[in-house]
Amino acid sequence: MLVTLSTRPAARRCASAGALTLALLAAGLPAAAAGRPQADLSRFYRQKITWAACKGPDMPKDLQCSKVTVPLDYARPAAGTLDVALARYRATGPSRGSVLLNFGGPGAPGISGLATDGKPYMDLTNNYDVVTFDPRGVGRSSPVSCGEGAYEATAAGTGPPDAGRPQALLRQLRQAAQVCARNSGTVLPHIGTVNASRDLDVIRQALGDKKLNYLGFSYGTRLGAVYAAQFPHRVGRLALDGVDTLTEPLSEQGIAAAEGQQTALDDFLDWCATDIACPFGQDRRAAGQQVVGLVRSLDENPVPSDAGGSFSGQDLVGAIGQALYSRDLWPSLERALASLVQDGDTRGVLSFSSAGMNPRHGEGSRHRSDGGLVDAQDVPMDNLPAALMAIDCADDPDRPAATQITKDLTSLRAAYEEASPVFGRYRLTQLLMCYGRPKGTNFIRNRVKNVHSARMLLVGTRGDPATPYRWTVETARRLGSSAVVLDNKGEGHTGYSSSKCVHRKINDFLLYGSLPANGSSCPVDRNY
Repeated sequence: MLVTLSTRPAARRCASAGALTLALLAAGLPAAAAGRPQADLSRFYRQKITWAACKGPDMPKDLQCSKVTVPLDYARPAAGTLDVALARYRATGPSRGSVLLNFGGPGAPGISGLATDGKPYMDLTNNYDVVTFDPRGVGRSSPVSCGEGAYEATAAGTGPPDAGRPQALLRQLRQAAQVCARNSGTVLPHIGTVNASRDLDVIRQALGDKKLNYLGFSYGTRLGAVYAAQFPHRVGRLALDGVDTLTEPLSEQGIAAAEGQQTALDDFLDWCATDIACPFGQDRRAAGQQVVGLVRSLDENPVPSDAGGSFSGQDLVGAIGQALYSRDLWPSLERALASLVQDGDTRGVLSFSSAGMNPRHGEGSRHRSDGGLVDAQDVPMDNLPAALMAIDCADDPDRPAATQITKDLTSLRAAYEEASPVFGRYRLTQLLMCYGRPKGTNFIRNRVKNVHSARMLLVGTRGDPATPYRWTVETARRLGSSAVVLDNKGEGHTGYSSSKCVHRKINDFLLYGSLPANGSSCPVDRNY
């Protein structure tokens, strides 16, 4: 969805802007850019949140849930609404308001994440209500879906993108886009980070906070940066950990991600080959070749899955990619791969996949699409990958023509496989999935820069397999003088849960406003 000038925040408005602008400013709303009328959003900003105990057997007793209502289309707020699901742990000490968490993805639900892994954030309850949410299209908030099995059939089929049959591939991609649109309902054209950022501001106001205090991981850093660009004078204390790119097109992001994941896999195999229990033996070079061979063999001949259906090489690649996000998972990954190689048992590796990590799923067609919240058990099985693709495509303005894909497919495939013989094909297929979808916004690439807000903390991890450290440096340079960079010398995706130093410095900033010096660093910490 293209973003109009009406999304720009008010900055140094003159008194002659009129009564509408003054009313909006009084209500805490963004005023329109000069010459553009602002849609009346006052009813959304007047909301008050009513909290209650979260329902469900897996919900902690002290976790509270609620919702806010937001416009489906901010340009036409009367055209429909949707509810955004919220959850919080209340402050245990004197509260200075709320801190909002986003766990990344894109497509990762906040509520189930906080419910199952809330311990790292309990320090923040000394001064804050710790709040998270399922962004629009994600989790309980009008979840998008491509239908049961549709994503897997397209993104992880039985062969790599075929340069010799590009027209068949293009037809498949167009059909996949149409299926996703049919299954996702009215929210799909209005998904993406620009609208999620505007939802975030409605949440801020409904919580009663004058400024947004925020901790975002991975994709959540993109959301935080977009918020700072849209609402610079509403920025409180923003910490961004595992910083995403704001400028690279999806094609370059995919190659960088494949390279990062290959590096993480190489590190894992270096470690594995020193252990007698390693299923690939102690010959490090042979171990790498065996992983490639295993993926190709499963792509050619998928095996029955313990979760139902079949298990392909690309299913394995996706599961390995999840496990490589943390060094702490390496022993579990080694055991899971040993069970797969030696016994054909897929249960261990499935536990690392998005489906395995969230075993309670509904069918793709069961969720409501009327804008109301979905029960946790009715979130579609494919919501995470479907939302990831929908949000990434909505945030990227590039849509190569069919002739360009046909022409470039051979070279693209070679570039991705050179970046990673294991992850290259998986990442290339994700890139191609944007074909047939509407063109995304150019707001992020063109407008999220030179932000004049309160200072923000950006954390980059040197060994991060998903968000390379250079993205932290590039994004900080792009955001301007507001950005302060912390260099985490460790490994894994993000640093807050894997480094005492990073954890402490982020907490010091969020709780006390104490920022580290720009360019300071945290040492490798393998004992946290």
